[in-house]
Amino acid sequence: MTIGRFGLRRRSYDFPPFRPPSEANSLLLRVTRGCPWNRCTFCSMYKTTKFEIRDLEEILGDIELAKDLYGDRVRTIFIGDSNSLLVKTEILVQVLNSLSSSFPHIERVTSYARAKTIAKKPLEDLIKIYRAGLTRLHVGLETGDRDLLKEIEKGATPEEMIEAGRKAKQAGFEYSLYVLLGIGGEEKWESHAKGTAEVLNQIDPHFIRVRTFIPQPGSPLYDAMEEGRFRLASPETILKETKLLLEELQVTSQFLSDHISNLLPLHGKLPEEKERMVQMIDDALKGLGEDASLREEMELRRHLTNL
Repeated sequence: MTIGRFGLRRRSYDFPPFRPPSEANSLLLRVTRGCPWNRCTFCSMYKTTKFEIRDLEEILGDIELAKDLYGDRVRTIFIGDSNSLLVKTEILVQVLNSLSSSFPHIERVTSYARAKTIAKKPLEDLIKIYRAGLTRLHVGLETGDRDLLKEIEKGATPEEMIEAGRKAKQAGFEYSLYVLLGIGGEEKWESHAKGTAEVLNQIDPHFIRVRTFIPQPGSPLYDAMEEGRFRLASPETILKETKLLLEELQVTSQFLSDHISNLLPLHGKLPEEKERMVQMIDDALKGLGEDASLREEMELRRHLTNL
């Protein structure tokens, strides 16, 4: 359970509605509400939330509430909602300075961010934000395939994805990129895997985190699936796509399958553990052809929870 969830809920504390699985034990701090882009066809997370930047006084008030209740226990903090870097640099630095002074044992502060915002943000501003204490950025790549990026209305080109990643790393941030397995459906898995590997190879992020695409009610891609315009990728296709992605990667990243929807628990350092992870996929593909219960388990796993 996230630190502060029960104690702070009894007060007037504004929780971010979403956070990465890796931030399960983090204090959650809401700096913005919603998503400034909010057009991705696969996403329903913020469709009913109007984007706004919270008043600084409100944010500082939440920090004070959390400090009173949990001050010495807080080790990691996640800032929501979807793109805190859109906040003016001087305001975000004030928030980070308040976090540093309020929680003396902070080891990590992280946030979601959009690649387009990072690409547009001056490098000197990114450095100021990093030095103030924001240490890791979680960014949705989803795919590196140019056509797929347009189709899912991600709002960034492969070149902008690469520029953002390189700039964030230059500023000092740990960079965590998310890949949506199966976002190309049954037909476009190969171009998705190859295009994604090409972008990742040029960024070499610290973390590559994969998610299996699950169509979400309230999203355009869910409607497309319901109307037969999008064919959900089969377990075999997801596994073949993941294998091709791994084979094409030339990075020094941590590869993490840290979501319950994924078909296999693939975790390893690249390139050292690539061969082991590819062998796991080969074994699973063989198993699908021999064991009907394995197919059933994989089909169920893809629908256990939301993104």
